[in-house]
Amino acid sequence: MSAPAFVVQGVHVAYGDRIALSEISFSGEAGTVLALAGPNGSGKSTLLRTIAGIERPREGRVQVGGVPVPELSFDERARRIAWMPQEEPVGDDLPVRDYVAYGRHPHRGPWGAETPEDRAAVLRAVGLVGVEDLADRRVWELSGGERQRVRLARVLAQEAPVVLLDEPTAHLDIGHQIDLLERLRSVASLRRTSLVIALHDLNLAARFADSLLVLSRGRRVAWGLPKEVLSPGLLQEVWGISAELRRDPTTDQPYLIPRLMASTVPPAIPDRIPGQRRVHVVSGGGAAGELLPLLVQSGYAVTLGPVHLFDSDQSLAEELHVPTIVEVPFAPFSAETLQRTREFLGRADVVVVAAFPIGPGNLSGLEEVAHLGPEREVRLMAQATARPWDFTRGSAAATRERILAMHPGEAVDSGALLRELAAGVGRAPAAARASTA
Repeated sequence: MSAPAFVVQGVHVAYGDRIALSEISFSGEAGTVLALAGPNGSGKSTLLRTIAGIERPREGRVQVGGVPVPELSFDERARRIAWMPQEEPVGDDLPVRDYVAYGRHPHRGPWGAETPEDRAAVLRAVGLVGVEDLADRRVWELSGGERQRVRLARVLAQEAPVVLLDEPTAHLDIGHQIDLLERLRSVASLRRTSLVIALHDLNLAARFADSLLVLSRGRRVAWGLPKEVLSPGLLQEVWGISAELRRDPTTDQPYLIPRLMASTVPPAIPDRIPGQRRVHVVSGGGAAGELLPLLVQSGYAVTLGPVHLFDSDQSLAEELHVPTIVEVPFAPFSAETLQRTREFLGRADVVVVAAFPIGPGNLSGLEEVAHLGPEREVRLMAQATARPWDFTRGSAAATRERILAMHPGEAVDSGALLRELAAGVGRAPAAARASTA
C-alpha cells in the first residue's frame, strides 16, 4: 500500500488560552476526496491552515509526502500544497487568464518567465472548473460565483499533490455546487490528487467525498466512510438537531433530512408597551450583527427571520432574546417557515431588510418582503458594492429593485437607519399602520 499523501498526527493549536484544535489525527490518500464538516467555529479553517503550514501547532506534526511541513521552503511548500481560503481580496483587475497564472509562481520563481508548460497548466485549470469562456474577461467584472470558480482555477494551476479548499461551493447555486464537486472528483482521480474540502452541506459531502472528518469544538468527533459516519445521532450530538436518515437506492449513499428539535416552539410575536413600534428584520449571514443590538437598545420590539439555525444572526438574536423564525440548516425555507414569516411581516410597523448575502436557499425570504404593498413601511440597508451579495443569477437584485420601486431610498448604515426611524422617514400612513396593529 502506498504512503499517504499527507499525515496529521496529534495536532494541537491554540491562540493564547483558547484551544482551536486538540489531538487531531488523520491522513489523506492520493486520488481521494476528504470532506471536513462541523458547525461554525469547530476548527475546519484552522485545520486547513495548519496542514498548509500557515498555523504552527503547539504539539503534533503535519507531513506532506513524508516530509514535515515546517522543513519545506516557501516555494517547495507551494509546489506540494495548494490552499484556497474562504474569502480573499481579488486584487488587481486582471484578465482571468493572467489571474489564474498566479498559481504557477511556485514553479518558476519570482523572476522566471512564463513557460509553455505554465500556459498549458493554466488552460488545463480553466478547463477543469469550466471557465474557459471567462478567460479574456477581467476579474472585477465577474459575479461572485464566477469569481469563486476562477479562484479555484488559480489554485488548481499549482498542480500540487495536496489541495486544501475552504468552502469552495460558497456563493454558488446548487447546480454549480454539484457541477464543481463533480469536477473536483475528476481532478482527484485523474491527477491522483489528495483533496481536502471543508463543506457545510453534509449531503453534498456524503455524495462526493470518499471519507468524512467531523469536527466539534476543535476535536475530532468522527472520521471514516460517509455511510459509516453520517447518522441522526451525529447530527444531534454535533449540530443539536434531529434528522431522519435515508439512503439513495441507486448509490446506497446516506442523506439526512434534518428538522428542528421537537422541543423547539415557534416564536410568538412579542407583546409591546403602548407607543412602542415593532421592527421586523430580514437578514442572514451576520449582516444584522450591528443592527439588532441597536434596535433593541433603542426600545423597539424587534423580531427576526427567517434565518437558518446556527446562522450568526440567529445566535445573536438568541442572546438578545429577539423572537426569531428559524429554519433547519442544509435546507431551503419551508412553506411553514414562510407562512410564519408572513405573520411576522404583517404585524410589524417597520420591516428592515439588512444588507445580507442572498442565495437560492434564502431568496424566498426577500421575496416575501417584495409582496408587501407600498402602503407598508419598509427600509432597506444599502448593499456594499465592494463585495458580491447576489448569488442567484440576478434574481435577488431584481427582487430588491422591486422593493425599492415601492419603498425608495436605502440607509447607508445602522446609525442612519435609526435616525430615519426616529424621524419617521418613510413612515406609512397612519391608517395603514393601524390596520396591522
